[in-house]
Parts: sequence; structure tokens; C-alpha cells
Amino acid sequence: MSDNASHQPSGSAESQDQAQQAPLTEAEQLAQAQTDLALLQAKSADLADQFLRAKADAENARRRAEEEVSKARKFALESFAESLLPVADSLEAGLAIKDATVEQINEGAQATLRQLIAALERNKVIAINPDAGAKFDPHHHQAISVVPSELDANTVVAVLQKGYLISERVLRPALVTVSAPK
Repeated sequence: MSDNASHQPSGSAESQDQAQQAPLTEAEQLAQAQTDLALLQAKSADLADQFLRAKADAENARRRAEEEVSKARKFALESFAESLLPVADSLEAGLAIKDATVEQINEGAQATLRQLIAALERNKVIAINPDAGAKFDPHHHQAISVVPSELDANTVVAVLQKGYLISERVLRPALVTVSAPK
């Protein structure tokens, strides 16, 4: 008896595993495939939904950014225009005076010019007005002519028209005459 029991095939546990791993019937394979398909379809729908949400979020972020840029431009222009209103008011007030003397007109024009310069500076518009003898800078100056001078070559002799920078970018170069090489 012990011989029979000891000679029992050692693969009885293995044969049970093989039975469990035996090929599935067509119906079982179909059911498994349908289950897998349903899982994949659900995952695909979830990923498609995530994609659409991410795309919508990106579109909304782009639209908000465009609106913010538009508002920034609008309000920057509004601020600049607002800073010029006192200048316009001063000019209108000066023109309304019928019997103004030359001194009053000169004084009013100077005061209005100071207001204009202050308004421009508040909005980061700065004059380019090099002194005589300053080195010619082609990024900020435009040479109108080259003239003989006692100054070093390639230096500013005179400014014919001021230039202007806006936020450190040249809006208009200063028109200058430049000393000729000796």
C-alpha cells in the first residue's frame, strides 16, 4: 500500500494545473475577447475624453492669454492717452487767451512743453539728445552730414533733431552732424 501511495504520479498537481490551463472553448474565448474588447473600449473612451479636455484647456488658456494681451495693449494706450490730456488742456487754455503777450505765450509754451516731456517720460519715452563731442552711435543717431571740425573723428558736432527711445528701443534716431576724419 505504501508502495502504491509512494508511486502515485508526482504530477497529479501538475495535471490539475494543466487542466486549468487547458485550451478554452470557443464560447469561453469569445467571452474573454468580448471582455477584453469592452475594457479596451472603455480605456479608449477615457483617453479620448482626457484628450478632449486637455485640448479644451489648452484652447481656453490660449484664448485667455490673447485677451490679456489685448487688454494690456488697450490699457497701455489708454494710460498714454490719459497722460497727454493735461497737455491738450494747456494748449487749449493758451489758445483761449485773446490778449496774451509774447512773454505769456512763451511762458505757457514752456510750461506745456514741460508737461509733455513729463508725460512722455512717465510712459518710458526718453529723448536722445547727445552733447557735442559725444561718440557717434549708429544705433541711436542718424548722421545727416559729415563736417570738418576740431572734434575727434566720428563724434557728434550738432543735433539737428532729437531722437527718442521707448522702453530702451529706438523710436526715432537723433539727426546729427558728425565730425569728419582729419
